[in-house]
Amino acid sequence: MKVLVVAAHPDDEILGVGGTVAAHVHRGDQLQIAIMCGGGSLRYAKEDCSQIHAEAQKAAAILGVTDLVLGSLPDQRLDTLPISQVAAEIESLVRSLRPNVIYTHFCGDINRDHRVLAEAVLVAARPYAAPFVQEILMYETPSSTEWGIPQLSSSFQPSVFVDITQTLEKKVQAFVCYSAEICPEPHPRSPAALRNRARYWGSLVNRRAAEPFISVRSLR
Repeated sequence: MKVLVVAAHPDDEILGVGGTVAAHVHRGDQLQIAIMCGGGSLRYAKEDCSQIHAEAQKAAAILGVTDLVLGSLPDQRLDTLPISQVAAEIESLVRSLRPNVIYTHFCGDINRDHRVLAEAVLVAARPYAAPFVQEILMYETPSSTEWGIPQLSSSFQPSVFVDITQTLEKKVQAFVCYSAEICPEPHPRSPAALRNRARYWGSLVNRRAAEPFISVRSLR
């Protein structure tokens, strides 16, 4: 199976789908992680981008992923670009990898970059443009998804859960590679909160730990 993970910013790929990525690797699936806003940004204006890139590579390696793409779209400014431009960046990845499964952000996140990217993925993976895509799943991003409100967009109501009991610690280890993103408990981006979150989702489906997803399209 070929799997494409599309994320807006470095660390989103771990927060949202890190345990699932490690599970795919364990099963022998082919993984590509694409971090679209990987260049200079508002978030990292005072940091050396090479450090962020090195941390992203280290995090991917912990999960067992060797195919990491770091894009150069503008961080926190995706909504200033035509959606066709953002979609074109993703289309090139889709055409090259020909993934069977795509994971991307939830379209109702408070972060605008996440929302734009989710829409762009749907454009890039249209059924007639990418018939090989069998499934599209949207993941949550702690400290973004839960801060959206139903009055502005739909709420995150997952219907697909992946058991990450065996890969939860790999997810946490990968996340702490991003030294600037680690927050003290009880912040959602603290290691303890990530563990608690995974255990909560797991409790809903009789597993010790899980990651939740919304199924956008599933072809069986």
